[in-house]
Amino acid sequence: MEVSELYKYRQDVLDNSKDEDGFIEEQSVLSQVLPYLLDAKVVDTEECYETYGLSDEDNWKINAYIVNDSTERLQLFVVDGDSIDESLEEEQLNVSIKADYEKQLKQGLRFFQKAVKGDFTNKLQDSSPVKALAHKISSETGIVQFDVIEIFLISLSATVSNQGNETKPRKVHFKDGNYKIKFEIDGDTRTKDFLIVNRVIDLNFIANVIISRGHREPLTVNFKRDFERRIEVIQAANEKNFESYLCVLDAAVIAELYKRHSSRLLEKNVRSFLQFKGVNKGIKNTIRTQPEQFIAFNNGLTITASSANVATYKKVLCLESLTDFQIVNGGQTTASIYFSQKEGLDISKVKVMAKITIAKDIDEKEMDSLISNISRYSNTQSRVSNVDLNSRSPQLRKIKSLSESIVTPSGCKWFFERAKGEFNTMVRKAGSNGARKKKEFPNSKRFSKEQLAKYYLAWGEQPHVIKKGGEKVFRHLMEAIEPKDEGADIIDIDRVFYENLIAKIILFRGMEKIYGQGKNAIGQLRSAVIPYSLSILYITTDAKFEQNFKLDLGRVWRSEYLENDLSEFLTMLMMLVNELIKKYSASDDYGEYSKKEELWLAIKHCREIKEFLKNEFTIRIIKKYTI
Repeated sequence: MEVSELYKYRQDVLDNSKDEDGFIEEQSVLSQVLPYLLDAKVVDTEECYETYGLSDEDNWKINAYIVNDSTERLQLFVVDGDSIDESLEEEQLNVSIKADYEKQLKQGLRFFQKAVKGDFTNKLQDSSPVKALAHKISSETGIVQFDVIEIFLISLSATVSNQGNETKPRKVHFKDGNYKIKFEIDGDTRTKDFLIVNRVIDLNFIANVIISRGHREPLTVNFKRDFERRIEVIQAANEKNFESYLCVLDAAVIAELYKRHSSRLLEKNVRSFLQFKGVNKGIKNTIRTQPEQFIAFNNGLTITASSANVATYKKVLCLESLTDFQIVNGGQTTASIYFSQKEGLDISKVKVMAKITIAKDIDEKEMDSLISNISRYSNTQSRVSNVDLNSRSPQLRKIKSLSESIVTPSGCKWFFERAKGEFNTMVRKAGSNGARKKKEFPNSKRFSKEQLAKYYLAWGEQPHVIKKGGEKVFRHLMEAIEPKDEGADIIDIDRVFYENLIAKIILFRGMEKIYGQGKNAIGQLRSAVIPYSLSILYITTDAKFEQNFKLDLGRVWRSEYLENDLSEFLTMLMMLVNELIKKYSASDDYGEYSKKEELWLAIKHCREIKEFLKNEFTIRIIKKYTI
């Protein structure tokens, strides 16, 4: 790919980040880029916690953070503000010097280093968006919880090489680092060594994700370099399209693999997005009481890769590296070993059998089919649903078809992007008419399948699930609109369904606009407050459907905006919910705790909500906007 082609993707991100006045904020750019990180499987959700903070004096900056599903990895995001300046020429955005990135990555590391020391929190004002995160990092809980600090620099620049007379795109990598601190628990002084991982998300990365149509970023594991050891193997098969090896892995290698790569190891596992609710008791008990017996009791790991580096060392066949490494069976074993070690259990005597299958001379589609079959036939730990194995759905195609045919009352259409990059592909195919297509379908009139899941499911009683974002919410959507259980009713995707869906999108996005971002926002909990507020509205209206009491979504569809008194009501509701999340949260990390059902139930049944729903203005609004 030519460097000039990368800047087409930059303009797409910038155009989609603009507000109604054409202004571009760093947080808006981040929200556009995060779905690409989710597609590449380097994050578990696109729902980040906005925590903008900047200090030129102390040289630190942070825009947002995410805690991964298994909670041991803290991901910090820093946006390169200069790279989103539309006035810059392409040549000014070409980065050939690695140090230009390192300087900005250090701003994120500097924030973590200051936060983890503890006294930094006391210097922050109570209203500071970063105070809750800084307190979490420096707390005993945070220090014990986080093992990996991953710092992402989001830069709409192109990383290039200027060798010779040509400027070509190139990849940039950073060595992992460590940061060691001393802390106290119950009077005992302990040491914690954090793994520091730096990553640059540039135009090269975004283009690769789009071109690969959302396939995850291939993971290469170099045992010889990263673990300073060779893995002895026995070749079990050497067929036309694959070869297989058998080996025994030390538990320490498995634990280190999980620490370095977390859920990316399991991306092609059919249950990769099912959360680990704690260490498997049976595995944990074996590690504690009979570690030498572990290899006999456990089914082991099934690993796939697209290529391998195998060499003979002292007459022994050794595995040195694997490309496109994935654990397709044994995810629970992998995570359980890691968290057992984290809890202090000795894993030095634990060994695990592993079968490694290397695909040869096959394309991506055949690779997916091979891995899917390996997953299907080797996986016997729990029932695997068709939703787990395949997210394609006739129901989604029906929604796509309706979006192409149904015109809104104002004469417009909405664009449903069922496949990643579908809209930008259409614009480019339109050639000189591309600008007209962008005007016809502005960002406010487009939604992806991930957004579809969030908007549709937000109208219900699971706001804590919506907060989890990503594949978890999408899986809930598929189970709702196309259940696989025998005898379950399949939702009829018709015009009424589609019009109500668009009304829910208008409602959700209207609330996002009311809540606001940055200094003028109601608070710093927008991604939690909106689904929680919608759930309160839902239980007040549609949940009482047996009493013929239902929100008039048709009215929202026809008007295509939120009327003034409804906006005023939603403002009051969100302000209340914003405070209730903080009041009833059992953790200072409000965003993370909002993923728990306990918080939703506490707010749902609290005195403040009951009083709010009884006031005269609320009653009048509910009466006006329900049928």
